[in-house]
Amino acid sequence: MVATRSGQRLNGLDVDELRAYIDSVTADAAQADRDPTVVARWVGGTRAEVVSTLGGPPVYMGGDDDPSAMGMLLRGLAACDIEVVVTRATLLGLEIEDLAIEAKGYFNVARYLGVEARPGAGYQRASYTVHLKTKGGATPAQVAELKAALEASPVGDTLERNVPVSFELDVS
Repeated sequence: MVATRSGQRLNGLDVDELRAYIDSVTADAAQADRDPTVVARWVGGTRAEVVSTLGGPPVYMGGDDDPSAMGMLLRGLAACDIEVVVTRATLLGLEIEDLAIEAKGYFNVARYLGVEARPGAGYQRASYTVHLKTKGGATPAQVAELKAALEASPVGDTLERNVPVSFELDVS
């Protein structure tokens, strides 16, 4: 990795703060644990207001004017990997001039509508392309580091494996 100067901000991140966080995670991996709770409340039609214990403003999903939950899942993958690339590029000393991720996927909702259909109602495939422009370019070693970081994407990892999901239905 390329060394960045102490006190430097790069790509909108405080490099010392980022390195200190990484050091704390290295010393105690539990420092990287997250256990959020998300609550979605129906606000009419197919629209939901979603809040998270991780903070941030409410997100509205569904209905005629907001992205669908499935659209948000794909957006979540792209947004997660923006964070992944920015974080790793910053640690590598790469100044980002432009970064965009184009994600696409295919799914069919017939099953949740009660129509017999195979396969399931979720994404059958998803893919994305990362478009990154850096000031001065990136070396092959830096590109390899960025690819390795993307392979460790939390949302990408979640989508690639079978994550157990359970639910309870509480009707009153």
